[in-house]
Amino acid sequence: MENKDPPNGESAHHHQLTKKPRLTRFITESEIREEFAHHQSGIARINNGSFGSCPGSVLAAQRKWQLKFLQQPDDFYFNTLRKGILHSRTLVKDLINADDVDEVSLVDNATTAAAIVLQQIGRSFADGKFHENDAVLMLHCAYEAVKKSMQAYVTRTGGSVIEVQLPFPVNSDEEIIAEFRKGLEKGKASGRKVRLAIIDHITSMPCVVTPVRELVKICREEGVDQVFVDAAHALGSVKVDVKEIGADFYASNLHKWFFCPPSVAFLYCKKTSSSSDVHHPVVSHEYGNGLPIESAWIGTRDYSSQLVVPSALEFVNRFEGGLDGIMNRNHEKIVEVGKMLAESWGTNLGAPPEMCAGMIMVSLPSRLRVMSQDDALRLRSHLRSNYGVEVPIHYQAPRKNGEAAVKDKDGFIMAYARISHQVYNTFEDYCKLRDAIYQLLDDPQISKKLFAE
Repeated sequence: MENKDPPNGESAHHHQLTKKPRLTRFITESEIREEFAHHQSGIARINNGSFGSCPGSVLAAQRKWQLKFLQQPDDFYFNTLRKGILHSRTLVKDLINADDVDEVSLVDNATTAAAIVLQQIGRSFADGKFHENDAVLMLHCAYEAVKKSMQAYVTRTGGSVIEVQLPFPVNSDEEIIAEFRKGLEKGKASGRKVRLAIIDHITSMPCVVTPVRELVKICREEGVDQVFVDAAHALGSVKVDVKEIGADFYASNLHKWFFCPPSVAFLYCKKTSSSSDVHHPVVSHEYGNGLPIESAWIGTRDYSSQLVVPSALEFVNRFEGGLDGIMNRNHEKIVEVGKMLAESWGTNLGAPPEMCAGMIMVSLPSRLRVMSQDDALRLRSHLRSNYGVEVPIHYQAPRKNGEAAVKDKDGFIMAYARISHQVYNTFEDYCKLRDAIYQLLDDPQISKKLFAE
């Protein structure tokens, strides 16, 4: 009799979740050091926000999945892969409080998730379902890949883009909400409709936790067709409850703050959305079987990063308080070291602590004379090459009136360091950054050469 297995990633099988084991003790500092012993020594890795981090135990689990596939690919495909991906999707469904596992798809990263959502919007423009110049709204500091997807799928098919200018430095949620309302008014001008609003849960650069629930609520009140929350940094940084947030689409990486290896993310598609027209950009033989199934097989590739979600959750649960405990401690530590740096340099934070998660913006002394984005990139490279410090640098352009938003004792501040805190970080990592900036300030010739061009 022919095997009637469901399509890859199908949720028809009854799936029993493994019970959370009761720990007799929590992970120790020495065990944390061992889990991340593969990190290059001597480097202050205070940039978890860009690429995340994966502990040794999860990497070992990934290697087992990779070998299992290579040992017998056919058996792996027909009897193992779909069940493993379903298990991971089910765990994610519980982590984000979704109603149904079929609302959760696993994809490579948040960039892929954005492409999926924006392709759907682009098709609607191309098919004449939307009027020309109907709008898609986004924050001006949206991730650059999302902006490129907007060019590729929306503007070329007749849609217009409204960018909301996020204030920075920012002092309150109300400042963001006020600018967001202005953007919606602009998007609806001349009888246009806002077909999609893209809201960052945590902006990437500069990094700020936005009042996402309030912004989604405003979209509903103002008649926006669909809302997509780009939450690339969210899972593992802040509480994620997709029902409470209320968006049509919500995407977050699992390799940034949830300890999975690159690359895996989830895309939540609310069942009430017009999800039948949402497809994976890579078309395989699963096309038309629903996004979760399409995403679970896009041809022969390494699916191991999607299969180790249970192992990442096991690692998380070794910490006191589990994921919530990690998030709270990362937040407390990043605020502590952020304030330490700001006080040491005589500068300020880019946002109040309550608007930060595991990352925070700290302004750099104006005496560094970072006057452009190219200067910021050169400073970042110099810190990496000469001081063993890995940290992104943000150039904050002057306001239209020619002035920057804030000053220190020497002039206008136009550069910020975005620092991250993850479980492997130590206080000494941030001291390395502090002292590196001191050295640059003490030797003006270095800064002069660094920013000469």
